[in-house]
Amino acid sequence: DPIQGGYMVAFAGLDFAAISFPQFVFNQTKIVTNFTLVLEFDKGRLIDLFWKSYGCKECREGKSALSCYNEEACAMNIKDCKSQGGKIDCIVGIQLTFSGTDKHYSVLNSWYEVDKMDHYSLFGLS
Repeated sequence: DPIQGGYMVAFAGLDFAAISFPQFVFNQTKIVTNFTLVLEFDKGRLIDLFWKSYGCKECREGKSALSCYNEEACAMNIKDCKSQGGKIDCIVGIQLTFSGTDKHYSVLNSWYEVDKMDHYSLFGLS
C-alpha cells in the first residue's frame, strides 16, 4: 500500500539476476532522498547489488533539518516537501558506484570516493 510507505529494489540481468534488498524510501511522515547503490563486479561480471548505508551520523550532529529514520538513514519530514506545501524539493537521488574488479582484473572502487563526497552533498536547492 503506497500510502503506508514505499520501498525500492534494484535488479539487473536476464539469465542471472542480481537483486538488492528492499530499501526504505518514504512513509506518511518521513522521506529519504539520498541513496547510493553499489554494483559489485567480479572479473567484469555483475555479482551483487546493494544499498550503501551511511547511518544517522550526519543528522544526529544537528547540522540539518534531517532526522534519523530507523537507525539506518537521515530522512526529511514529508510535510517539508514542495509536493506537500513545503519549501524543499524532495527528489530522490541515486548515486551509482562500483566495487570489485573489471574483466582485466583492475580494481573498481568508486564507492569510496562517493563516501567522501557524501559529506558535501546539498539538497533542496532551487
